[in-house]
Amino acid sequence: MRDSDPGTLIVAATPLGEPGDASPRLADALATAQLIAAEDTRRVLRLARMLGVRVTGRLVSYYNGVDAGKAAELLAALEGGTDILLIADAGMPGVSDPGYRLVGAAAQAGIAVTVLPGPSAVTAALAVSGLPTDRFCFEGFPPRGAGARQRRFTELAAEPRTMVFFESRRRVAATLGELAAAFGADRQAVACRELTKTHEEIARGTLGELAAWAERGVLGEITLVVAGAPARSRRSQDEPGWAASVAAAVAEVSAREAAGMRRKLAIAAVAAESGLPKREVYNAVVAGGRAG
Repeated sequence: MRDSDPGTLIVAATPLGEPGDASPRLADALATAQLIAAEDTRRVLRLARMLGVRVTGRLVSYYNGVDAGKAAELLAALEGGTDILLIADAGMPGVSDPGYRLVGAAAQAGIAVTVLPGPSAVTAALAVSGLPTDRFCFEGFPPRGAGARQRRFTELAAEPRTMVFFESRRRVAATLGELAAAFGADRQAVACRELTKTHEEIARGTLGELAAWAERGVLGEITLVVAGAPARSRRSQDEPGWAASVAAAVAEVSAREAAGMRRKLAIAAVAAESGLPKREVYNAVVAGGRAG
């Protein structure tokens, strides 16, 4: 039996860049928290100074790589009656960071979890994108390996919802190029760089245009918003233009192979986008190769 009531886990959003976006509730939570679990404790102290707040609670680093070892320590503190403020470097904890694991563990242990809402790069980018937001999906950071990225993007080529990705400045050019290859270079997208910060930039265009934009060099934090695939009905061999559609699909597969995409992935992506059966596209590609 516990000697005291358990504490509460407070999941709190922090500004993306502009300190003025912090709510009075966040300032109060920083000043009164008994324990703060944060990605970077130095950023917590910097934000507190900007808000005119003095942090008196204990600071604990909680980020990918140490989260497994720290979770037990934090759960023990919660069970012992300590309230914990969980924050990320920017935005909402649990979105592409290990915060969700601590929240899940606390909930499973019967510990109260509450949220202190605020900024999120996902919803901020969606809001300024101008792309449909009635349905969207968050895909986080794409896989780092080129092969794994191609497979993921091929799976998403026919996704009808608007998609949101995070990406590092070092990989954003390659990622946009691979998205263009998988989704088609003419798919509409928006790249949001340094949201709410001094050098904020919103770049709009097709995936092909944005890939060229990123090749010039991009700095800062980047959120990509990509339009979903247009609705296409399944094609039938009885339809006029079937043969021409298959020929166009074969040409598109060839172009994507030339751009570096593996044939299997290119066939899957083109079939999904064109509405043609994958088997038909595959057979036509193989037949074309034999004919050549």
